[in-house]
Amino acid sequence: MLEFVHVDKTYKNKVCALNDFNFKIEQGEFVFLIGPSGAGKSTITKLILKEINPDRGKIYLYGEDITRLKARKVPKLRQSIGMVFQDFKLLENKTVYQNIKYVMQILGKSSSEIKSTIDTVLDLVNLKDKKTAYPHELSGGEMQRVCIARSMVNKPKLLIADEPTGNLDPVTSMDIANALVRINKRGTTVLMITHEKDIVNKLQKRVIQLDKGIIVRDEEGGMYEKN
Repeated sequence: MLEFVHVDKTYKNKVCALNDFNFKIEQGEFVFLIGPSGAGKSTITKLILKEINPDRGKIYLYGEDITRLKARKVPKLRQSIGMVFQDFKLLENKTVYQNIKYVMQILGKSSSEIKSTIDTVLDLVNLKDKKTAYPHELSGGEMQRVCIARSMVNKPKLLIADEPTGNLDPVTSMDIANALVRINKRGTTVLMITHEKDIVNKLQKRVIQLDKGIIVRDEEGGMYEKN
């Protein structure tokens, strides 16, 4: 599904983000990516999305070496990945339904597909009753769940959640994590970048811990901090 093979990345300011980096995530896994600021977590996301390129090594996604991907194919690659960020990026003048519809129209989806898909993804995050609500009428957790629903409209095999609970209270954060677990149970691979110790400790999924561009721990059913 996703594999980094001997990947190096150093930025122009001489900061080494990844050093001979290797990891592999199989289809259907739920993986937490943890580590301090500057450990290399954001660089991994940027490399997967082809926002930057590695200095050395190969990155395989869905069996294809994306380091060799031509620029014209990058938009299609990004459409195949679900992305959820810390900031919600919702259009304030559009309802929940319209926010998701807008994305699907850009993707060229038909009206019938738009309607059925929106109902499906909102049901997935328990928000079907909020279709006509505007962002200012939603709580922070509800807005993030709209973003998760929006990320699923293309039925991605991989969902990357980059600090999705960073601005939320602990109870709401766990609701978001549980929504991601439901998505994972339907077969979508989930890579969640987080600093939320309680979520990692409660869910006990695979934990990959980075420090200064290298993996210092990779274990199944791991806790946030190694005892």
